[in-house]
Formats: sequence, structure tokens, C-alpha cells
Amino acid sequence: MKVRIITCGNPYMGNDGVGHAVMEALSADHPELDIIDGGLGGFGLIPLMEGYDRIVIVDATTGMGTPGEVQVFHEVPPSSVFPMSLHDLGIAETLALAREVGVTAEVVIVGVEGGEIEAFSRELTPEVEAAVPEACRRVLQMVEE
Repeated sequence: MKVRIITCGNPYMGNDGVGHAVMEALSADHPELDIIDGGLGGFGLIPLMEGYDRIVIVDATTGMGTPGEVQVFHEVPPSSVFPMSLHDLGIAETLALAREVGVTAEVVIVGVEGGEIEAFSRELTPEVEAAVPEACRRVLQMVEE
């Protein structure tokens, strides 16, 4: 099975940068993984998903629990769960569009509750920082399944 991990988020927006932190940790410990920075998501994710059997997306969520809580979604939650740029599509809309253009990969999302997304900060809150190892563990589970 061909699996790719795509991390999303903005490392300059506080807890929205948790995807980037997970990418750094996984890349350091598991250089064999196919992991790529999906930036802020949107249309740009579609070509990153082509040709894979499973895609594991890692992103911050909002309003899904307590800050630092890690959840795995096998069904795409509503777009209100993921921080969204006003000039691009959210994860849910992007995945729906990907299906329309023929991307058939199974998509699993590992979400880390970011709580308040702080503008112009490179720092994760302690709760979200502490969740990075658990998010990495969940990603590895999704890769190995």
C-alpha cells in the first residue's frame, strides 16, 4: 500500500503550526516515511494526494475538545472544525473536490485540538506541544494499518 502523510497548518499562527511540529518529529525519527508539508491546505493538496492508496492528513482542529486532544477521523468532519484561510478551501471542501476529480485514496485525518489559534506566534501552547508525540504515534498507526 502506498501511503503519504500530509501535514497542514501555519507555523506562524501558534497552535495552527502543530502539523508542522508533527512533520519535524516524524521526519527526524522516521526518514523512510513519505511525508510532505501541505502548507495551508486548499487546492494545493489535490496533486499531493494523486497516486496514493492512503493519505494521512495532520492538522489542528478547533472546537472538537480540549487543547492538545488528539483525534483520528475516518470520515471528514465539517469544515468548521479546521482553521481555514479566507482565501482558500478548507480540508472538507478540498477532499470533496479531490473525489470529484478522481482522487480515490482513503483519507484519514489526525487532528490535534488547537483551541485558540494565536496570530503571529511560532510557539505552541504547552498542551498542544505535549500532544505532538501522541499525534506521531497515531500517524504511525495509520501508516502501518
